[in-house]
Amino acid sequence: QVQVVESGGGLVQPGGSLRLSCVASGSIFSIDGMGWYRQAPGKQREMVAVITSDGTTNYADSVKGRFTISGDNAKNTVYLQMNNLKPEDTAVYYCNIKDWDTFATTDYWGQGTQVTVSS
Repeated sequence: QVQVVESGGGLVQPGGSLRLSCVASGSIFSIDGMGWYRQAPGKQREMVAVITSDGTTNYADSVKGRFTISGDNAKNTVYLQMNNLKPEDTAVYYCNIKDWDTFATTDYWGQGTQVTVSS
């Protein structure tokens, strides 16, 4: 079993910054990718930023230039630096880990961390 734990959410004013962290532990074979997703009330979960095992990154258009994803494969950890936050960034942020065991990829999710951007 794999455990995924996020931290770093909170309340911040518009224009502020937050850094989310996520660490995976347990029976991990090989992490193929890590990422951050978010879900606002009444909306579907959406991709925010992802990073593959070779360091390739991809961002949602709405966060490009403001958010930065980074990972530490040795520590099974992924970070999301969020700058110039806007009220529309308010959501529960979920960490995703893709574990590859030669035959298939399994997705593991954290419990989510709340980010609220408000004055």
